[in-house]
Formats: sequence, structure tokens, C-alpha cells
Amino acid sequence: MNPEYRPPLDFDLPARATSWLLRTRRLEFTRRPAIMGVVNVTPDSFSDGGRFYSTQAAIEHALRLAAQGADILDVGGESTRPYAEPVSADEELRRVIPVVEALSKQTEAIVSIDTSKAVVARAAVAAGAEIINDVTALAGDPEMPAAALETAAGVCAMHMQGTPQTMQDAPAYADVVAEVLAYLAARQRALVAAGIATQRIALDPGIGFGKTHQHNLTLLANCYRFHELGAPLVLGPSRKGFIAKVLCDKQADRTAGVIGVALALASQGVQVLRVHDVEPVRQALLLFEAVGKMRED
Repeated sequence: MNPEYRPPLDFDLPARATSWLLRTRRLEFTRRPAIMGVVNVTPDSFSDGGRFYSTQAAIEHALRLAAQGADILDVGGESTRPYAEPVSADEELRRVIPVVEALSKQTEAIVSIDTSKAVVARAAVAAGAEIINDVTALAGDPEMPAAALETAAGVCAMHMQGTPQTMQDAPAYADVVAEVLAYLAARQRALVAAGIATQRIALDPGIGFGKTHQHNLTLLANCYRFHELGAPLVLGPSRKGFIAKVLCDKQADRTAGVIGVALALASQGVQVLRVHDVEPVRQALLLFEAVGKMRED
């Protein structure tokens, strides 16, 4: 890694967003990141092999994550792993709406819908979702900005180079941090121009989406720079391939690696961590906070 990309140990954090305005509530951030638990209602997820594909299995899994301390439950019905095949809106609706409805009634955790389709976003918000989490930064479906505006949901706009079908073919950047930052700034401006309140917009640099292992590491080491956009930052490093690359072991259990990255991101003031393994990450963050390693705002 180029040394210029490594933040010095005494770097100053830019002022960071302290809250995120959602559909019916405001998520206030402390120094410890909020945890977004991943709920994949898909048969082809890279991380859990479709173990929670059925409605009941997905609901039970999500409730376990909430009991373990997830602040947000991110429900998705279409895999965005590399080379995943898209699914129809009808199939995505069939997978996620019963789960969103049940969770909205059975837990106080915030429910998020992970989708790039406006029709799914609208239905999920009507069923109780508070957040629209879109890997295309609300650009994949021309109706998505209007759906976000009409529903008054919080939104998370993510950077992705290409599509899930092409993103890992040959990702290339002259300066990955500068280019991802510029893209997210442009999408933020576009969403505000579409009428979405700035306070409702969170941004995600898109770890693993159209990036090499080195790109991912460079972005993770420099997430503090994205605070200059004034939005909450959502990072999803969970179980990604770069962890195995660093460990030099493709078969390694990646939980410890996820914890290491989570602590590095907490030290940079990242507000939301999207993870599969909620309990160990939450425990690590609690101990990290207890020994005074969270950065002051």
C-alpha cells in the first residue's frame, strides 16, 4: 500500500454527522458505531449459502441479531455478490415483504430494505422499513429518488464500479479514495437536488463492490476522509475476500478479521457497521470503548 494513504496515528477527524433522519425516527450516534445486521433472504448469498432463505428462517435469524444488539436489520432479497444473477421485482417482493412486516411488528430494531428497485422500496417502507439501502446509490432505477422522497425514508447511497455482473472483472482507479469520494459527493448533491433532505442521506464507499483487495484496504484506511461530506458513513466489510487475502488463507474463519476491521473503522469515527456476526463485533466494540480507544468527535 502506498504510505500516503495511511492515516497517521494522531490524525484529526473531520467533524462527523451525529444523527441520521429516518422515516419516523432519528438515529443518534455515539462514539461507538451502530451495528447493521445482515438479513439475506436469498438462496445464493456468498456469505451464508441461503441458510435463511425461507421467510420463517429469515425472521428468526433477524430476531436473533436484534437480541445480540443489532441496531438496524438490513433485509435483502437479491444477492449482490460478484456475478450474481438479477431477480425479478415480483420475486424480490415475495422474499422480503413478509420479513419486513414481521420484523416491524416484533422488534424495536430499525428495519432497512436492501434493494435497488423502487417498487420494492415503496412496498417495504409501507410494510415498516425505515431505510432504503441501495447499492446503486439510487441511480439504478430512475424511480428510486422519487420513491425515497415520497416515503420520507432514510437512504444509504453506495459506490459501486460497474454492476454485480461486471464489477470484479477489472476494477481500476487512478486514486480510489479521491474517485469514490467524488462519486459519493455527486450522488449526494443529486439526491438533495431531487428533494431528499441532507439529513436523510448516508453514504457507503462500497467495500468489495468493484474494487481489488488493495482498493478495499486503501479505502478502509482512509474512511475518515469521507466525513467531510457531512453524512453518516455506512461500511460493510463483513466476510469480504480481502480479509482472506490479508490472512493468506482462503479457508480461514473471517470473524476475527471482521472484528479487526470494525475496530479500525470505529477509531476513524465511522457511524454504522454492516456485519453478519453481530454479537462478536458488538462485544469487541464495547471493550474497545471501555478502554478509551474510540475517537472523540
